Amino acid sequence: MGNKLISFTKKRDELKYRGTTCKNCGHPLELSDKFCPNCSQANSVKKLTLRDFFDEFFASVISYDSKLLKTLSALLCRPGRITKDYVNGKRVSYTNPFRFLLSLAIIYFLAISFNSDFSQLDDYAIDEKASSFIGDNGTLNLNFGDNEQQNELSQVMDSLKIADNILKISERIKKRDSIILSHPTSSFNTYKDSTFGNRFSGKYKVISLLINQKEVKSYSKLLDEYDIEDTNENKIVFNTAKSVSKFSKQPGSFLNELISKLPFATFFFLPLFAIFIWLVYIRKKYTYTDHLIFSFHNQSLLFILLIISFLVDSVFKVDSNGIFITIFSVYLFMAMKRFYEQGTLKTIVKYLFLNTIFFILAGISVILLFTGSLITY
Repeated sequence: MGNKLISFTKKRDELKYRGTTCKNCGHPLELSDKFCPNCSQANSVKKLTLRDFFDEFFASVISYDSKLLKTLSALLCRPGRITKDYVNGKRVSYTNPFRFLLSLAIIYFLAISFNSDFSQLDDYAIDEKASSFIGDNGTLNLNFGDNEQQNELSQVMDSLKIADNILKISERIKKRDSIILSHPTSSFNTYKDSTFGNRFSGKYKVISLLINQKEVKSYSKLLDEYDIEDTNENKIVFNTAKSVSKFSKQPGSFLNELISKLPFATFFFLPLFAIFIWLVYIRKKYTYTDHLIFSFHNQSLLFILLIISFLVDSVFKVDSNGIFITIFSVYLFMAMKRFYEQGTLKTIVKYLFLNTIFFILAGISVILLFTGSLITY
């Protein structure tokens, strides 16, 4: 039956309910056709009943479960084989690699997010207005631990004359901030003709002070009250400063939001990574898409192992990440060797090279995701 759903309602299959035109795509049909050969919809003109509705739902679930079990079995037990089957045309038996990987990535990162209480980090948030090291009496104000620890810290700092240097630096910062806040518009405009790096950092410094000290919470308020020019660059600087300020006050909430976006970072660098696989195996008959499917399948296996590791750690209170990462490393080597059918030495060299590229691209993707999330937070 291929990708056609199992029909549990016998009456919908009866000859008297069959039509000569597909209700879905308009393709001409014969009365002997139970399904449309063009779109696979059931050939039935019978009105949909509640029973029919639930029959189709459970048929979809069972059909997907069957594919899922076959995919998991092939993925876990036969490294590289599932990709070879898929690119050679045996696709109906397996789940879509892209959808399968996306589902696993979302499940894993959701589990990590729910299990890790990053919101506790909000307790350590920085209060911009109360973060000065200078106390009301002009002395250094640092609080660490109990009185005994505080005394030990004070003795060490006095011996190294650290306190005096911190006081001098803090006084300079307060004086600089005071000057900026007394003339924010002129301070902002002094960076107008600077190079991009100096201009951005200078504007950021001014706007950050206005956000934290003057409660400027909207871009429109910044433009109206301080006569700032409305440009795309100024808008980006404001959004960045506002996001960083929010991050400093709610770091836990930021991390929760960041983790929720990580599955999509996976799909950012895997297509780039597939280009390197294609270049490494350029003499092979496989297309770029074939290499991408190979990446999707192996990444899916990694997420499966990470999910199992997460469950083991949660139940038995152990750290099993190292074991499952080792298993994946061996699996990946076997998958490359069997799928691309090359010798052990060649596979080892390409294995080491591609893994290096993988970690570089993954790192860049995380940095870009972190930066983008910080700007838009």
